[in-house]
Amino acid sequence: MLRWGGALSFLIAANAQAVEILQWERIPLAVPLRVGQERIVFVDQNVRVGMKPELVGKLRVQSTGGAIYLLANETIAPSRLQLQNVANGEIMLVDIAATAAQDGQPALEPVKIVAGDTTPTRYGQSPNTKPQSTAATTSTGQPEEDAPPAPQHETPSPVVLTRYAAQMLYAPLRTVEPVAGIAQVRIDRRIDLSTLLPVQPLEASALGAWKLDGFYVTAVKLRNTSSQQLKLDPRDLMGNFVAATFQHPYLGARGNATDTTTVYLVTQGKGLRESLLPASISQVDPKGGQRGSDSER
Repeated sequence: MLRWGGALSFLIAANAQAVEILQWERIPLAVPLRVGQERIVFVDQNVRVGMKPELVGKLRVQSTGGAIYLLANETIAPSRLQLQNVANGEIMLVDIAATAAQDGQPALEPVKIVAGDTTPTRYGQSPNTKPQSTAATTSTGQPEEDAPPAPQHETPSPVVLTRYAAQMLYAPLRTVEPVAGIAQVRIDRRIDLSTLLPVQPLEASALGAWKLDGFYVTAVKLRNTSSQQLKLDPRDLMGNFVAATFQHPYLGARGNATDTTTVYLVTQGKGLRESLLPASISQVDPKGGQRGSDSER
């Protein structure tokens, strides 16, 4: 069902020609069309346009220089287009429907899509949130120099990082939600991970790492080397981690399609290598406890 009421729109005059302004607030935007009349959509971004196969031949789509030209060759039932920003992968949704033009009807004005006021600047950040001043006062009551504001998030950074890492590894790239501030971190794939899960018959190898606001997430591939099914328990992990998330709770026996999974390890202020127990620690009792070390788990 086509949703027409979700967009805030109004008209402005520009060079004697009206332009309809639609604010993108993660709600599909309605852009009606008329058969035989071309309508222009300005997005001020380099975008790719995705549409359903059944629209081929019914709708002509041309995109250049931040402008999209839509021309319906026949009536079109309510359908949805995807506008993907080539630079960062962000997707905007546009609902279209084409009807026959009536005699005397004026041509539809061009449309311009702008960022809405309530759209978060990054995933995990609260919209319309202004950082509060963290300035302290001296004994005379005079304010000291403002300290850098702490990042404001609607979702904790470890959660944002874990979700982003999982999407980067397993989701189609076109579906990965862009997150401003996240940067990929170089990682030595030959890092020794023998102390990560020493009580489990597993083979571990690093896949990739990302950071955000002082937190790091490292994706580690785990493969079962035994002939038994394994249950994965984060309490068995050895190291100093803020959070740990397994892609799957169980591993199938070696050789099965389910014998491999990924664990996402979040650390703060340092990467995975500095958060692991030294490889020289080899005395581990069968219950997962350590002897001869007081390192944090």
